Amino acid sequence: MFWNLFLKNRPTLPGHLLKLKKDLKKKKKLHAPLPPHEARIVQNIENRTRGLNLNNITRTKAYLGFYVSFPEIHWAFLAHMVSRNGGWNMTDLKGGLVGRLLTRKEGEAFFTFLERANWLIFQDAYPQLLLYEESRKQGRNLFHLLPHLGVSAFMEPVWNYFWAEKDWYTLTVALIVNEQSYLEARVLDNPAFKENVFNSLEFLLQDMLSMNHILFPYSHGGQAELAGQTVHQFESLNERILIGKKLYRILFGDEERLKLVEKWAAEKPHTGSRKDYWPHLFNDVEEFTPGSELKPRIFACQLAPRAARIFSPRLEYAWPNQQHPPAEPGDWFTDSDAVHHLIKMEEDIGHAIKPDYCITLQQLDLATIAKKALLTRNQPGGQQIITQHIEK
Repeated sequence: MFWNLFLKNRPTLPGHLLKLKKDLKKKKKLHAPLPPHEARIVQNIENRTRGLNLNNITRTKAYLGFYVSFPEIHWAFLAHMVSRNGGWNMTDLKGGLVGRLLTRKEGEAFFTFLERANWLIFQDAYPQLLLYEESRKQGRNLFHLLPHLGVSAFMEPVWNYFWAEKDWYTLTVALIVNEQSYLEARVLDNPAFKENVFNSLEFLLQDMLSMNHILFPYSHGGQAELAGQTVHQFESLNERILIGKKLYRILFGDEERLKLVEKWAAEKPHTGSRKDYWPHLFNDVEEFTPGSELKPRIFACQLAPRAARIFSPRLEYAWPNQQHPPAEPGDWFTDSDAVHHLIKMEEDIGHAIKPDYCITLQQLDLATIAKKALLTRNQPGGQQIITQHIEK
């Protein structure tokens, strides 16, 4: 319904997108077998991608390394920062707040969902980046090889356009549209994820508590700052594309802030622990001691006096590397109207997220206390234990 309304009220396409839409409508020719030298390029790209697609840490590092070498590919840095958030969400499932609200089975289901999405995006997008690298190296357009890498027909005309015009905005948003559309059938419509994740009470709780913040940390004037957005209606493809465009605007729309986020990313290797950006509040070592469970410890993103920091483990200690089945085949691209997503977003996007994030942490802290109190109350002498903690 949203998409139909969007198309009905859509603005007129600018000239470059009209041309791109015509290119997308052209009937694609069947690609002949590759000559040996091009087959080697494809094989090398597949091998390099597979070697880096081990876990969230290796993927996130790879995106940043590529962006450092090719800063004109804005999507690589956006992907790096969003992938950091994916890693933090993964370790939250074993951490001192969210981890205490989930059963082991629920935590594993959420991790499988996050890991599969992270893996799928990398194995689809990173070969595109490496093919651009090879094109730069050889000084010629090699994007006719994209179909041989399993990439959607949507992307070949976009990369051809970027190669000629260096329009980084259109390329970035096209990659956002491609990756979110690629996930739709493989993750969002997957029956197992629908049953174990999207239909679960905890997923609804995530949305209500605004746990799904995308954070871009940086330091300004010696202070730790956060920019970002909160994701709601994750199940909606159009909403995910819109939030991707907003995040891109926040990250690249202010040059000074971009430089500060880049500096932070370069100086803080991704570990998966939220200690990476707020060591005053999080630690990758468990500091929790018995006797403090029923006391609120987070106020305005500061710890109560003598309170233990929130446990936020490193990814390597939280989850082992996973073996993934091959990506499901098929091309999502069937309608050239998808090009309308590429119209430039001009309005200002609010980036202040710290106040909302602080409230979320405080709510989660109280939720863990409530759950512990409920469990304790059901134990012999539990009510007396609760009373003693409250009185303290």
